[in-house]
Amino acid sequence: MSGANGRIFPATSEKDTMPILTRDQLLARISERVPETTPREVHDWLQNGADVRVIDIRERDEWIQGHIPGATHLSRSFLELQIEQIEPNRDARIVLYCAGGVRSLLAAANLQEMGYTNVLSMIGGFNGWKNLGLDIEIPRYLTPAQRERYDRHLILPELGEAGQIKLLDGKVLLVGAGGLGSPAALYLAAAGVGTIGIIDYDLVDRTNLQRQILHGEATIGQPKVDSAIQRLHDLNPDIEVIGYREPLTSHNAFEILRGYDVVLNGSDNFPTRYLVNDACHMLGIPLVDASIFMFEGQVTVYQPADPSRGIEGGPCYRCLYPDPPPPGEVPSCAEAGVLGVLPGIIGSIQAVEAIKLIAEIGEPLVGRLLMYDALAQEFRTLNVRRDPDCPLCGDHPTLYELIDYEQFCGVPAAPVTPSAT
Repeated sequence: MSGANGRIFPATSEKDTMPILTRDQLLARISERVPETTPREVHDWLQNGADVRVIDIRERDEWIQGHIPGATHLSRSFLELQIEQIEPNRDARIVLYCAGGVRSLLAAANLQEMGYTNVLSMIGGFNGWKNLGLDIEIPRYLTPAQRERYDRHLILPELGEAGQIKLLDGKVLLVGAGGLGSPAALYLAAAGVGTIGIIDYDLVDRTNLQRQILHGEATIGQPKVDSAIQRLHDLNPDIEVIGYREPLTSHNAFEILRGYDVVLNGSDNFPTRYLVNDACHMLGIPLVDASIFMFEGQVTVYQPADPSRGIEGGPCYRCLYPDPPPPGEVPSCAEAGVLGVLPGIIGSIQAVEAIKLIAEIGEPLVGRLLMYDALAQEFRTLNVRRDPDCPLCGDHPTLYELIDYEQFCGVPAAPVTPSAT
């Protein structure tokens, strides 16, 4: 800026007019507008089920040494970037805490600037909580190798380390290691689902290789469960894979399915579909069911009711298909053919649904039937309802034990081989 005599004067900036504050002056100014709460008050809120979101903003190495039970971890480094995913409601009551109460005070001021109207800082932080002798929780945590492997999961706010640990603790059973089971198994293993069970009585055949990507030329003639175990362990040695090379029958269904968190049905015969549906419902296990035919596929989730967890439940397979078609009316994939990539798409969707159920994120396809047409490249979703007259999940059920499905479906009694897709 030039004066009348040609001298140059520096322009006055907003920075030049800002007061210079010490650390203590800054904290004093912020504490005037950020409300604070005590560890005892936060404890009482949590014990009484108050509507409050408690967020630990310490770094990960502090968090894994112990934290307030029920708290959400969101480190100070990512608070402003991810708070909207953790708590989108700007009027929600949020309590931030750090180690001693300083970082949380500064962080609360930043959230106020983002429009959060009811954010508080906990006086004394986690140290104050511990000094009162209040309960703490020591979390499980991932090893450095696991953090490297699952890095892209960990940066998802909806999943994070807590969600990844749920996946590592999860147990999924695949009924069939064929067209649908192959992509589902690969993506579940890659995602870190800790235990994957596979039941299949079949051998690898060259005609399988057009779509069953778990297997290859080197495993032709081998049992599919052996081929699957070898491939999945090569993909992720961190997980356990359990093979069941035996027919699935009404005699062993409960024994095999019991203990799994989710079951994925990849079979293409009606005896197995009804058997798995009934066994899952009786055991209270969510079933991710799918089928493919030529160029079309469909996926849904059959979720049994669980009042203890507040799960209302939805329809079962019998609600949609009360009676099987007469023998021979619906051709199999071996008779009608199937586009090789189609089970890859549908089986991957099954894997997504299993991950959502285990990690407790998103909205599973309960009460919704997702249909896919590969030729038209279209997805449609149909709403389906529980049948109050269903003999299995209806208001007055009459089916309480597994039955002889081979005779029920009008086919000769024989071992059920669930992998043909």
